[in-house]
Amino acid sequence: MKKSLISIVSALAILIVLNFISGWVYTRFDLTEDHRYTLSEEALQTVESFDQPVIVDVILDGNLPPEFIKLQTETRQLLEEFASKNSNIKFSFINPLEDASQIDGTITDLQALGLTPAQITVEENGKTSQEIVFPWAMVNYNNKTVKVPLLKNKLGATTEERVNNSVQHLEYAFTDAFAKISITEKKQIAVLKGNGELDDIHLADFLTSIKDYYNIGAITLDSVATNPQNTLDQLKNYDLALIAKPTEPFTDAEKYVLDQYIVSGGKSMWLIDQVDMELDSLFNENGSAMALPRDLNLNDFFFKYGVRVNPNLVNDMYFTQIVLASGEGNASEYNPVPWYYNPMVFSKNDHPINNNLEAIRFQFANSIDTLANTYTKTVLLSSSPLSKLDGTPKQISLDLINTPPKKELYNKGNNPLAVLVSGKFTSAFANRIKPITLKGALDKGEKNQMLVVSDGDIIRNQIRNNRPLELGYDKWTNNYYGNKEFLINALNFLLDEKGLINIRNKKVAVPFLDAQKMTDQKTKWQLINIGLPVGLTLLFGAIFGYFRRRKYGA
Repeated sequence: MKKSLISIVSALAILIVLNFISGWVYTRFDLTEDHRYTLSEEALQTVESFDQPVIVDVILDGNLPPEFIKLQTETRQLLEEFASKNSNIKFSFINPLEDASQIDGTITDLQALGLTPAQITVEENGKTSQEIVFPWAMVNYNNKTVKVPLLKNKLGATTEERVNNSVQHLEYAFTDAFAKISITEKKQIAVLKGNGELDDIHLADFLTSIKDYYNIGAITLDSVATNPQNTLDQLKNYDLALIAKPTEPFTDAEKYVLDQYIVSGGKSMWLIDQVDMELDSLFNENGSAMALPRDLNLNDFFFKYGVRVNPNLVNDMYFTQIVLASGEGNASEYNPVPWYYNPMVFSKNDHPINNNLEAIRFQFANSIDTLANTYTKTVLLSSSPLSKLDGTPKQISLDLINTPPKKELYNKGNNPLAVLVSGKFTSAFANRIKPITLKGALDKGEKNQMLVVSDGDIIRNQIRNNRPLELGYDKWTNNYYGNKEFLINALNFLLDEKGLINIRNKKVAVPFLDAQKMTDQKTKWQLINIGLPVGLTLLFGAIFGYFRRRKYGA
């Protein structure tokens, strides 16, 4: 008896000591195989400097479908991990549709804030119903608010696959938001003008999406003709130059100014069309138009950097649709039809820029050749294996939709459409007569990067009632594509000194229950979970009673 009492007292003493120590020493252990709850060093650095409360409101609570409960749980655990590193991070989960009498007004208010709801189909006990969920978070700090989308859409993905993609994206999404609200000095983006680039209204959604963490200005290259040195000096104040679908040739002087900007360390994103062809050109009496090569006078410039944008058209059996009208007047019908010159491009998920993206829409894209030199060329996006190249000049007709494609001809696929060039850049004008004289001109520069995409319309948002729509949204088919995320990822990658975008490479696998098995084996598992414990309890009671009677019975 004495020994038992000593053992009990010792055990209690140990527990009290351990409890006391745990109040002073706190640690968390991540025993998951993919280390999903271990924050990357880049993520930790973004929250170190917060010395005032950061309030995170997660609009994901209430009666949620099972898959979204999983997303809610993963979000909560991730925010707990952030909060454990900085106690100023506070978070709460909100059910915006809790008040049934205010649902319509609440939905309208949330949509006005830019929070798009997700329509979810829920199947339970053979019944199907539609649920509305707002999978968003709002991060608030020092009068700044950043919206965080929690749900990642992917064309053709099931709800479970969407949630899995979303969980994989969570750490980067919140890290990016924390980085945005803590920015004290924004980097500078120059939107180049003067060579027939896209109008501002067609760039509006993209520029609006990045204005929270970049300053944006316009540089007109027309001034190169009168004062090239001043134009270059102005351009050097910017960290990146965006060239969005130029349609007029660049002069040698303009190319040299851009070349010196790049060699001096300026990043650049070139969104180029080497063929003059627009879908609107086909809406005429003949329903056809001639696709012609477009001379931008950039071939020698890109050649020195190891790429060549070809004056051809990518014809792809993985296509996006266009909408055509049939009938007249009130009897008109608008039907989506296949359009092989608008490739639907799926990412290989092999780089932080293209990882976990929705399908991307290209329009009259050209192929890109990568040329052998000392620079590293990374192909980020390519046409499908079932694609081919059509040379120009070429007559393009809407009758194409009535002509079944010959699959055997689509045998020259995987054509590069977006290429990242990296290396210590040498001037494209090295060992050549310079078109103009610039102060401090360089023939060799430090390590740099540039992105070349063979479609200027990849950045073009559509317009409705003279207002820009979201980039990647097609108002005719009501489909969403991943154009905006791809371009923002590329921009962040080029200008990201801290390497935050590398978090996108983190792989997380979220296991889900098999819905079909749950339905088929529901009765079986109910019996096991309910009947087995009861049966074992009764059996144990019977055995215990039997031995008790034997021991104490007469």
